[in-house]
Amino acid sequence: MAVKFPQLSTGQEVIAYAQEQQIEMVDLKFADLPGTLQHLTVPIGELNEALFAEGTGFDGSSIRGFQAIHESDMLLVPDPTTATVDPVFQIPTLSLFCTVRDPSTNGPYSRDPRYIAQKAEAHLKKSGIADVSYWGPEIEFFIFNGARFDQDTRSGYYFIESEEGIWNAGKDGANLAYRPRHKEGYFPTAPTDTFTDIRSEVSLKLTTFGIQVEKHHHEVATAGQGEIDMRYDSLVRMADSVIAYKYVLKNVARAHGMVATLMPKPLFGDNGTGMHTHQSLWKGGKPLFSDPEGYAGFSQMGLHYIGGLLRHSPALLAFCAPTTNSYRRLVPGYEAPVNLAYSQRNRSACARIPMYFPHPHAKRVEYRCPDPSCNPYLAFAAMLMAGLDGVIHKIDPGEPMDMDLYDLSPE
Repeated sequence: MAVKFPQLSTGQEVIAYAQEQQIEMVDLKFADLPGTLQHLTVPIGELNEALFAEGTGFDGSSIRGFQAIHESDMLLVPDPTTATVDPVFQIPTLSLFCTVRDPSTNGPYSRDPRYIAQKAEAHLKKSGIADVSYWGPEIEFFIFNGARFDQDTRSGYYFIESEEGIWNAGKDGANLAYRPRHKEGYFPTAPTDTFTDIRSEVSLKLTTFGIQVEKHHHEVATAGQGEIDMRYDSLVRMADSVIAYKYVLKNVARAHGMVATLMPKPLFGDNGTGMHTHQSLWKGGKPLFSDPEGYAGFSQMGLHYIGGLLRHSPALLAFCAPTTNSYRRLVPGYEAPVNLAYSQRNRSACARIPMYFPHPHAKRVEYRCPDPSCNPYLAFAAMLMAGLDGVIHKIDPGEPMDMDLYDLSPE
């Protein structure tokens, strides 16, 4: 059973908690510039107040996007509010997310993705537009039985192994059928959905990181596509949660002898893997995107925010869809956006206003371009800056497109 997230705030509290949980090792986690989780592990004897004040050293030149070799000394400083028992390791291990410091200035490191996200949150508050932004990414993934790939000077190939893949419908030997066909995998129960227990295990382990899971289900594609939805949270907290989500998902799959991938488009001819990102602004405990008289119950500020997202989408894609494979996902016919437009309920639009509930606090925009190959710290910060630019400059998003945008001609 997963350990409950302790919600600590100081180094002293973390040290006491580690003693209470009989922790033996401490895992210090941070993301590199592309968004891959890195870690450094120290014995429990190294967990002291100096660690939270001064940090511990590492080679910044060996981390992608960080330092050159002649200025490689960097510091990891753990954030005590992120302390929890790591749900992956067998040895009792405390997990801490860290920020990166530059020892030459003793200040935050400008290329630390987490620090960039923190600056975005601080900018929002300083602007006076809102106190907080809330984020709710819908992270999809595939779980395969295996994946083989190679490339050299004379050849290149990849081969995906999936017992659930529809291409195995006619295989020789034991064949239990019950495989979702291409684009027909949304919501089937067992025995067609063979990954319910794995998704449930991931969901339970995520609670260790203080993540509230709202639901999980099989997704549209064949071959084990799934989704686990987390309850919305503030920007940095949710970016931490996305990193933890990927970490737990991949390790749970591996423990079952399988491999999880968040690659945007691993299968040709079927739905890709998105990270549709719901977002809203709040001030004084009140939602700012709600107006009962507005289009789809949306406020003028909310529409201007959408205008900012649409105006800056060409630049946002560098952060939200950063890989070449991302653009194999962004094609017509697979619930991925291809036009800069907004609408209510419309999953072919780039920006969608969900209409599940009429409550003011449920009003938000869903930006559908991102995929989980992105660095969430950078992607969330970039989307917030684009939306705020729309609010500040009152960028008009134009008329809503309440139609299937895939039916439009290229002109």
